[in-house]
Amino acid sequence: MSETPVDWDSLTFSITETDNMYIAKTAIDEPWAPGNMLPYGNITISPAAGVINYGQGLFEGLKAYRTAAGRVVLFRPEENARRMQRGADRLKMPPVPESIFIDAVEQCVQQNSRWIPPMGKGALYVRPLLNGSGAVLGVAPAPEYTFMVYVTPVGPYFKGGMNCIDLLISDEHHRAAPGGSGGVKAIGNYAPGMMPSKKAKSKGFAEVIYLDAEHHKYIEEVGAANFFCYKEGILYTPELTGTILPGITRDSLIQLARKMGVEVVETKVSHELAMSADEAFCCGTAAVISPIGSITLGENKATYSDGNTPGELTIKLYNALTNIQNEIDEDVLGWVHPVPGI
Repeated sequence: MSETPVDWDSLTFSITETDNMYIAKTAIDEPWAPGNMLPYGNITISPAAGVINYGQGLFEGLKAYRTAAGRVVLFRPEENARRMQRGADRLKMPPVPESIFIDAVEQCVQQNSRWIPPMGKGALYVRPLLNGSGAVLGVAPAPEYTFMVYVTPVGPYFKGGMNCIDLLISDEHHRAAPGGSGGVKAIGNYAPGMMPSKKAKSKGFAEVIYLDAEHHKYIEEVGAANFFCYKEGILYTPELTGTILPGITRDSLIQLARKMGVEVVETKVSHELAMSADEAFCCGTAAVISPIGSITLGENKATYSDGNTPGELTIKLYNALTNIQNEIDEDVLGWVHPVPGI
């Protein structure tokens, strides 16, 4: 095996086949048992599988980092495990115990450690999946379930510094509705966003901002990221009402902002409030924070600063979070999870 499997400087956020992956299976009425590490490769599945026919599936995303302390760490993986458990309950799948989830993630990182980029060159992206793999013809829970984890090295989201993005508010499409599955990381939440996203990108925007399906007024998510805006000393973010994903990065930034003495309000964020704010950004595992340069709604366009320069609080929060992830600053909140044996 090559000691340097990829050119770290050319890494992007895309799939690279690694060495090993983790698979565990269980019947719907049986407890989960630890799975096995297998060579990375294709899987076989019934054409009648619940996940293929009825979308009974979830996924998660987290990263393993090489840090300034010379360790390999994960960031709050227990929160990913708990979010997948909540999603499993919503989609009528057997929840994976937190201990099995964490062990599977650790094993995948350990057995693919040569694919972890050096600090500053990127991270090892970890993708856990849970799906109804058993055959079922009627609309009902599948009889068998598969929990898988694979990993791939990814480059830093922003090469050469944070770049502001331009967003388009969609007044035509909605991501989720009250009572639906918008609050869990269900696979069915993502394909419907591909067409609006592609349309927005064809017009020169980076992504779509979705409004709520009931009032067509309140911001919910930016594509697959959570939204924040900062106005007159207060940081606003859409409240968790079951239609948006409870992002782990979102929660981390709320805690860090409050620790800095910034007032954070979780509420309904109207597009008028967002477009009159001093700063705006979105967040998620991939980019951590993406500063927003402008938001367009119909004929109206709001530009933040000069449209190219991230806001002061945006930069401060980005540095605070990434410095914890990279063990540059002390992890006083206990978020860093060292991977043993590396």
